[in-house]
Amino acid sequence: MSHGVHRAVLKNGKFDEREIFINYLKKKNPHLKFNIFGMDNVQPIWGDEFKKNLYNSKLALNLSQGKTIKYYSSDRIAQLMGNGIATLIDKNTKLNDFFSNNEAIFYKNKNDLSNKINFFLKNNKLRNKIAFNGRNKYHKMYNSKIISDFIVCKSLGIKKKFSW
Repeated sequence: MSHGVHRAVLKNGKFDEREIFINYLKKKNPHLKFNIFGMDNVQPIWGDEFKKNLYNSKLALNLSQGKTIKYYSSDRIAQLMGNGIATLIDKNTKLNDFFSNNEAIFYKNKNDLSNKINFFLKNNKLRNKIAFNGRNKYHKMYNSKIISDFIVCKSLGIKKKFSW
């Protein structure tokens, strides 16, 4: 999370509404370790440092800015699911039209999210299975050949059925 994206540092005097959501989770779950960059003057990270932190995470929250929009996610979802981390996603994104409950963890609201975080942190086998399945599905759906074929076919008006 960051209002410093593509700048390497946080912007002074900026506020991100996601901070309220995250602070709620932190307050409700003081027993958990949250690794949050781009908030509370903790600078964003990239490259190897970012990858190291991903690999050391058991769960990741895919939380986009602003109002939830159907099928929208930032590229963060590719980084999370593509690297095999069990990813928590707001049900209102309707991304469960593409991913099953065996591939991602969908939550309805802050309380449901908090409950699911605690449940999946205690259930390593299930969490790891979801992470593995999510990674495989993400790589199957979004590999460069499939996406390139889709763009070319749409651009040229070629009717082709794409199955994910």
